[in-house]
Amino acid sequence: MSATAQEGAAPPKSGGFGDLGPRVASAVVLVTMAAGTAFCGGSVFALFWLVVACAVVWEWQGLIGGERQLARVGLGWLALAAAALLIQGETPFVCSVAIGFLCAAVGLLTCRGRRIWASSGVLYAAALVLSVDLLRQSGDKGAIAIAWLFAIVWGADVFAYFGGRLIGGPKLWPRVSAGKTWSGAVVGALSGAALGAFVARVFAGASVAPMFLVSLAAVILSQLGDLFESAVKRRFDVKDSSRLIPGHGGVMDRVDGFIFAAIFAAALGVLRDPSSAASGLFSW
Repeated sequence: MSATAQEGAAPPKSGGFGDLGPRVASAVVLVTMAAGTAFCGGSVFALFWLVVACAVVWEWQGLIGGERQLARVGLGWLALAAAALLIQGETPFVCSVAIGFLCAAVGLLTCRGRRIWASSGVLYAAALVLSVDLLRQSGDKGAIAIAWLFAIVWGADVFAYFGGRLIGGPKLWPRVSAGKTWSGAVVGALSGAALGAFVARVFAGASVAPMFLVSLAAVILSQLGDLFESAVKRRFDVKDSSRLIPGHGGVMDRVDGFIFAAIFAAALGVLRDPSSAASGLFSW
């Protein structure tokens, strides 16, 4: 779900789309599930993203250590389940801080080696659960906030993919991700920001100009999230986090940028309106 995801390792001007079929088929399934649970909200939404976060923990532990010990991964899952439950409380900020320390402790206690990496993975997944739940539970605008996130991250992802394939040009960061180009990043960022401003204006009544800038910031952060995961994979010499999703790699490969964008949106919303993250996000 990241804005610069897998623009392709083919030569910039080749215009090849050999992997498009599996990517589209998997994307249709993912979009249907994510949009459906966002519409339902409540426990269905929380459970869906808890499962996604658990998959992230499982993939992360394999990525950093080459193995997925049951005790280590299981305790990480329990920490995420606690996060999903605690965020339902009346004081989500306090719960968020508490679960952050809990997740860090779980990571430290369950990994003899690479402790910082292990705890970081659990916190990484917990941030996803906390952010999307905070946004979705923000009253009438909660579902709109999630739809906005989908629009900017998925929209930027699609336009970055085609922009990078069709335009080509200099690589964004060859040492970390050989397939990503500046053209794809720019096309994706501007397109995602435009989609975000459109969704915010039509469905939340927000002002276009400030929401374009907010959306642009979120898209750029999603691109950085994508590069962050690429850097981690390069650090541990891993190509894909897993092969759970045909044409896309692992779950982490789909939500790396989404996590960064969701954290930004939730934090901005809470700072502007502690009682409703979604209202704070769109009140411009």
